[in-house]
Amino acid sequence: MQPTSATIVPDTPISDISEIHKTLQRTFRAGKLRDLSFRRAQLAQLAYLIQDNALLFQEALSLDFGKHRVEANAGELVSIFERTLDAMNNLEEWNQTVDLSKDGHPMFAPLKPALIKQSRGPVLIIGPFNAPFLLTLQPLMGAIAAGCPALVKPSDLAVHCSNLISQLVHKYLDPDCYKVVLGGVEQATQLLELKWASICYTGGMNVGRIVATAAAKHMTPVVLELGGKCPVVIDENYDVDIAARRVLWGKQINAGQVCISPDYVLVPRHHQDKFVASLKKAWHEFFPEGALNSKDTGGIINDRHFHRVQDMLNRTQGQIVIGGQSDPSRRKFDVTIVRDVKEGDSLLEDEIFGPILAIVPVDNLDDALEFIADRPDPLAVYLFSSDEAIKRRVKENTLSGGFFVNDTFYQLAISQLPVGGIGASGYGYSGGKYAFDNFIHYRASMDVPAEAEPLLSIRYPPYTQTTYDALSQSLWQEIPHPRASGISK
Repeated sequence: MQPTSATIVPDTPISDISEIHKTLQRTFRAGKLRDLSFRRAQLAQLAYLIQDNALLFQEALSLDFGKHRVEANAGELVSIFERTLDAMNNLEEWNQTVDLSKDGHPMFAPLKPALIKQSRGPVLIIGPFNAPFLLTLQPLMGAIAAGCPALVKPSDLAVHCSNLISQLVHKYLDPDCYKVVLGGVEQATQLLELKWASICYTGGMNVGRIVATAAAKHMTPVVLELGGKCPVVIDENYDVDIAARRVLWGKQINAGQVCISPDYVLVPRHHQDKFVASLKKAWHEFFPEGALNSKDTGGIINDRHFHRVQDMLNRTQGQIVIGGQSDPSRRKFDVTIVRDVKEGDSLLEDEIFGPILAIVPVDNLDDALEFIADRPDPLAVYLFSSDEAIKRRVKENTLSGGFFVNDTFYQLAISQLPVGGIGASGYGYSGGKYAFDNFIHYRASMDVPAEAEPLLSIRYPPYTQTTYDALSQSLWQEIPHPRASGISK
């Protein structure tokens, strides 16, 4: 049967999961994935999977989110397709052993020190609902390139997208190497009971803690891509129309359901009116017929999340200056701007993850930096400024997964830039080659020839003064910096 975006595939029986795991272990031990030509063929199949089924991907995203095909292609399919081709083109280089013989003391060169890039083993990929293809297939791409069998667990919230992933992976990729498990909490819990070589999880903080705790039982390394409330800092001297347009664009993508979406804007108090006016201007340019009825904007993933966002909006003490309407039947919101949002407001409680932009007036840059520092470290900090001193102050006085100046969201287009959190926004990196690095073990290696014995004989007992002098020599070399004052030898 040909895959379709509307096909509903049954959840994977819990009883099947252990055997699926054993199959991946057997495949890895058999060495099938050591051959780079096999990996390249599987990467090619992944590229064909994406290219052949672009319309099905678009349909699935429309069914789950009402997402426009432009966002489907530009935001997900193009990125993962290009990065898969990049992995194919660089597969040998990525997997090449690193020769360290010229990096240290010349005396160690004959020992052939090196780093072997070794596949970790069977890996678990737990994908999110909000970018179900990019953030599930991109880690899979990394696993294929790294030679790791992989089990993919897509989000059960994006039903049509997850079902399509299952159909296509089983059609295009080697069934002994790559598996998909469908289902919810019960299936995920069973998967986390098993030992994996590595786990990549993208999603919310609460589930991230569960994943990390489960992985710790097996000493399994984890990549957690979480999110948080990403702030925007506005310098009043920056072009206000450009800033407003770029902030609003980043906010409305996927109805704000993106981990790097601008969450709130810190703007000088006396500049708020001007910034809000520019936001309203951009809003009317983007949505001439209104955002709620625009075909360019999508909806919220399910009723629970819709009501969560609606509750935040209902309880805000800020002033709604544009938008504010919603349609429960379509789980859709107007792109909404709320000004004069103060400390303690409902819009500042948790990550909004919806098309609502909170404007927080502050007295000065110091207050903005303190506001950010008082909150969990976000996945991104955005700044709009042309002042190098301000750029330096914000960069040096904030902690975040990434720091981006004069734009929002577009960092995802650059495969050389990793997505990686810090603190509450997660740890580890993903995207492009970083997806490969996650599943590789850098295995230290030496190959010591017998001819090196004269060099090494000094290390053997019985120890003498000559032994001491020879092996301590480097300790007495000159330090290229003066001592601190008041500390004598």
